[in-house]
Amino acid sequence: MKAESIDKNKMENQFQPGLLSRFFSDLAQVFDLIVRTGRGLFQKPFEKANFVQQLEEVGVNSLLVVALTAAFGGLVFGLQSYLAFHRYIGPGSEAQAGSIIAVGLCRELIPILVGLMVAGRVGSSMAAEIGTMKITEQIDALISLGANPVNYLVVPRTLAGLIMVPALTIYGDFIGIFGGYAYNVLLMHVNHTLYVNTTLKYFEMWDISVGIIKAVVFGLIIAIIGCWQGLNTEGGAEGVGRATTKSVVVSSICILILNFFLSKILPAML
Repeated sequence: MKAESIDKNKMENQFQPGLLSRFFSDLAQVFDLIVRTGRGLFQKPFEKANFVQQLEEVGVNSLLVVALTAAFGGLVFGLQSYLAFHRYIGPGSEAQAGSIIAVGLCRELIPILVGLMVAGRVGSSMAAEIGTMKITEQIDALISLGANPVNYLVVPRTLAGLIMVPALTIYGDFIGIFGGYAYNVLLMHVNHTLYVNTTLKYFEMWDISVGIIKAVVFGLIIAIIGCWQGLNTEGGAEGVGRATTKSVVVSSICILILNFFLSKILPAML
């Protein structure tokens, strides 16, 4: 029994440093890629065609997914707000929920939902595409031709994420707010004038700005992690699958963690 416990402790001691060293190694690689991408933004030549293609991939092709997600997110949030006001404050108070719905959607729910949807749809695509290029030695061919893989592959995708994720968030804000309005006013017949006036009275432009700031960070995280996983793909088709899965998981976890810290740092209003 003592020998088994000693062996178990040795295994744990060997495992923990290895796990920590791998974590810090991956973190260093991500920061290095961010720095190289930042430099690449100001270097020529700029891949305009690739950038326009990524704008379409990240933004235009995500409109339907974001619209459905934001619409039903707004409907559910409107439903729960209606029930809470009706049950705990009293009938007739449901119109006061307008500002809470708008603030909650724009500051928290829509940026997170958009980030997770884009991470699942676009981040995985980036990892799979670049990973396939890596295992088929297309990236090595780029290097042999004198091209910089970061400038050619990572910079356009990162810039597209920085632009289109905030744009999708604003698009989702309007749809989500309308979803909350539709449930309360159109379905539950809450007073239209009181609902709108309450929303406009307590809803600030800073609430939208907070969501946009979060979306910029989320767009950077999605693009960098997707490209990082693609550039480090090994092991053929199975490796591409692992990179794709890891890209979505890591991006989603980072979005949820960073959302808490951003919510803590950003003030309630200016």
